[in-house]
Amino acid sequence: MEKTFNLTRRDDGIAILTMDVPGESMNTLKAQFGPEISEILAEIKSDSSIRGLVLISGKKDSFVAGADISMLDACKTAGDAKALSQQGHVVFNELEALTIPVVAAIHGACLGGGLELALACHQRVCSDDGKTMLGVPEVQLGLLPGGGGTQRLPRLVGITTALDMMLTGKQIRPKQALKMGLVNDVVPQTILLQTAVEMALAGKRAPKPVKKSLVNQVLEGTSFGRNIIFDQATKQVEKKTQGNYPAPAKIIDCVRQGIAKGMQKGLEVEASHFAELVVSKESEALRSIFFATTEMKKETGAEGASPRKVKKAVILGGGLMGGGIASVTTTKAKIPVRVKDISEKGLSNALAYAYKLLDKGVKRRHMTPAARDNLMALMTTTTEYKGVKDADIVVEAVFEDLALKHQMVKDIERECGEHTIFASNTSSLPISQIAEAATRPENVIGLHYFSPVEKMPLVEVIAHAKTSPETIATTVAFARKQGKTPIVVQDGAGFYVNRILALYMNEAAQLLLEGQSVEHLDKALVKFGFPVGPITLLDEVGIDVGAKISPILEKELGERFKAPAAFDKLLGDDRKGRKNGKGFYQYGASSKKAKAVDESVYGVLGIKPGTNKDAKALAERCVVQMLNEAVRCLEDGIIASPRDGDIGAIFGIGFPPFLGGPFHYIDTLGAANLVRILEGYQSQFGNRFEPCERLKTMAQENTHFF
Repeated sequence: MEKTFNLTRRDDGIAILTMDVPGESMNTLKAQFGPEISEILAEIKSDSSIRGLVLISGKKDSFVAGADISMLDACKTAGDAKALSQQGHVVFNELEALTIPVVAAIHGACLGGGLELALACHQRVCSDDGKTMLGVPEVQLGLLPGGGGTQRLPRLVGITTALDMMLTGKQIRPKQALKMGLVNDVVPQTILLQTAVEMALAGKRAPKPVKKSLVNQVLEGTSFGRNIIFDQATKQVEKKTQGNYPAPAKIIDCVRQGIAKGMQKGLEVEASHFAELVVSKESEALRSIFFATTEMKKETGAEGASPRKVKKAVILGGGLMGGGIASVTTTKAKIPVRVKDISEKGLSNALAYAYKLLDKGVKRRHMTPAARDNLMALMTTTTEYKGVKDADIVVEAVFEDLALKHQMVKDIERECGEHTIFASNTSSLPISQIAEAATRPENVIGLHYFSPVEKMPLVEVIAHAKTSPETIATTVAFARKQGKTPIVVQDGAGFYVNRILALYMNEAAQLLLEGQSVEHLDKALVKFGFPVGPITLLDEVGIDVGAKISPILEKELGERFKAPAAFDKLLGDDRKGRKNGKGFYQYGASSKKAKAVDESVYGVLGIKPGTNKDAKALAERCVVQMLNEAVRCLEDGIIASPRDGDIGAIFGIGFPPFLGGPFHYIDTLGAANLVRILEGYQSQFGNRFEPCERLKTMAQENTHFF
């Protein structure tokens, strides 16, 4: 069997331990490595000629990307998970207890268990490469660092900094790592090993005291002050997670107990908390999302087709969407873009938008002004169809008007090559209708981005009946290069995400008209786990946009999509939401940090907010509409699988990740239970709640999606 760890001895008495998991592109820690490491450590201890040890990775771009998550799914009980954490503790304690100096030489990703391994070494040096990132992202999978991280990290970088890293899961760049004392030195990759060897030869050194702000020095120095830190962190966590995620509170408890009662006790608490989290339903849901997105990265979106290379893109329309799409294409995908708009104003907007986003990176010192300017140089503009001949893909982001989109298709077929893909960023018009104007309909596809483009991770790739597999594969690959998670959906009004969102939003609107206050409604759904409430979302997206999409959905999909008539009154009062500073909430200079409701909106709608109903009941009524419609989309073949439906809802509209997505959540609720709830509402409010056929069948046969 091929070994993962190889020990080589140098003439100067320094041994190099190289980690290289056979047959994998990244190093991950696996349970079965335990005995192999212990054996090597015993060999090192017994060899008196070894004066120091350097730990390095044999992979070219990563140190250790973390623990192998699939071994957590193999844990049948909390006991199994606890044993896993304790085994890690034993090995890392042995490493730390070596009497010779141990130095970690870090290049590339050093995350989770990888950073915990580095923390068990006596010193750390990392490369100054852009690929080098350090962090403990376990919280994003509903877990905590279970290899001693909750104990060693606060002792190294201070309690406040460690909590910030563990509670956010954020990744630290080399310069920051040096400043916070996470590493002892940062050097070019070419001299990484040599520097680590020199550090080992120089012997063990006491770590330099971390430079803390005066406030942190005072707070971290006394038990009274430390309690203030833990209590504040707990308050912030509760506000952010709404009590839906158990991991953050457990992280705080591990640090608190470890600092108060010592390392040994801290490690015991860490192993117990880690074990409880591994078997929690929240972590199970978050891990399922991780596996789903990893699996999707390997798929082309079309069986048997491979993508063509995209060397140049054209964006039609320099508005908010066009500017955002152009920006992620140049910055993330590093593909040259030509933006075409009818007005110079549109073009300067698109350029300014992209510049502003890049300049943030310069201000935060993540990139040099020269690097920013090089990326900006990839974006060019035109008001005529000039410099578009050689485009491999054209993304259209113009006004939602079918005649205008038909004109665009004709223009592109006239001006570009026979293989140029025409991708429409429509949010509501069926792609087959847009393709009707095309002589090459196989090149026409939908590519639906969500706003704001640079922040929202999802895109829907919409194939109509005549789209070629090669067009699908090329578009999926293009979206992935832009840093997006694409899901392939079939053509139909509202596609997937807006279709399930529309019913949820309509139901929230009905509740508003029944006398629920705007704040109470929004709070109820944030408590349920959505990032923002439905009324806030309506203001953000634009009340006018909602009003345009509703009739299209109603015409294509039927009566249940009918929006409340009262909404016409909002547009009559020129309320479009944030974009024109008039909506449900107050905007402009007078509005404070916490947004206030514009109370005059109730008068416009002709309602008086009455008594607020139970938050759980309100959330349920909105959410079951979304669940029912998600299953209908699967039934209609709009989405290919429950997995795609879960990813689409989580990344597209912020469906609560700890529930795993609509389909995972239906499995948790049980189909029979959901049908019962829907039928209850149906008898009360009418047929818009009628459960779809597939749910009824599942309820009868007691089957699950996963």
